[in-house]
Amino acid sequence: MLLREIMTSSVVTASPRTPVRQVAELMRDRNVGSVVLADEADRPVGIITDRDLTIGVLAGAGEPGDPIERCATFPVVTGEEDMELEEAAALMVGHRIRRLPVVEAERLVGIVTLDDIAVRTGNLEVAQQMTADVARAAFPEFYFHQRGG
Repeated sequence: MLLREIMTSSVVTASPRTPVRQVAELMRDRNVGSVVLADEADRPVGIITDRDLTIGVLAGAGEPGDPIERCATFPVVTGEEDMELEEAAALMVGHRIRRLPVVEAERLVGIVTLDDIAVRTGNLEVAQQMTADVARAAFPEFYFHQRGG
């Protein structure tokens, strides 16, 4: 299965210079957990998640008027629309990410999330395993030391 078959093509985007508050409002209004930051040529350059906002602004030293690029993830990891799902899954696990912007000729054409993989492939086990793999990779101390794994 190719990414183009399971991706969401309507991606919520913003400029890296957009104020934090405006991006948070965009997330709320569009009911999304992430916004892809794109340049003038519609190339993804970064990504901001609801978690980034929480840690970088609410629990950090950020201000609502600051440009979103101050708390976003740069550079963004992307997949090609003709990439096989298994390759994309390995990329997501390897980079400990739950969201993968999809590009064609460097231009943003969609996004794939772990939820997309579960819903659109109908394979809940794959999505659950990927979620566990991403969590283990992101928090190895918790999984391998505190829990005795």
